[in-house]
Amino acid sequence: MSFSPRRCLPLSAASAAKAAVSLSAAAAAFITLAGCTSAGDAPRPPVPTPTGPAAAACRALYEALPERVDGQRRVTLTPGTRYAAVWGDPAIELGCGVPRPEVLTPGSEHYNPTAEAVEVDGVSWLLEKQDGGYRFTTTGREAFVRVTVPDAYRPEINALVDLADAVRGAVPEQPL
Repeated sequence: MSFSPRRCLPLSAASAAKAAVSLSAAAAAFITLAGCTSAGDAPRPPVPTPTGPAAAACRALYEALPERVDGQRRVTLTPGTRYAAVWGDPAIELGCGVPRPEVLTPGSEHYNPTAEAVEVDGVSWLLEKQDGGYRFTTTGREAFVRVTVPDAYRPEINALVDLADAVRGAVPEQPL
């Protein structure tokens, strides 16, 4: 399941009329009143489904997340979730309760016990360069928290500074 940010835009009378022609009367009335459109190319982060203690830690993290990350305002995901968050456009995406990264999984084809990591304000993060940015995943925590930061926010690691307090306070440390 993925979630999509929504943008609310004022609809012109012409736009509302076009919607009424192509949709049922009830649906057209909803669109005219709400004025909300799906952000077509907007990020659709995968939403994790943690269980047990990881789910509890992720819900606590969601409540502690900042309104801004690297100067970017938090985007409302529709439908709502307590396991993912997005800031800005292009999107800085966070998922809590994601699976253990393959590079940290013994027996995995990509296992690398010496993978590059960095500590930011007391939180250890695995670094993975991707096309268009970096993916950071916490290590040594009760739940894996993944943050994807586009190149537009160079240096990408700055986003982690804004998230460190929330992660440190909500997701307990646990050895790998």
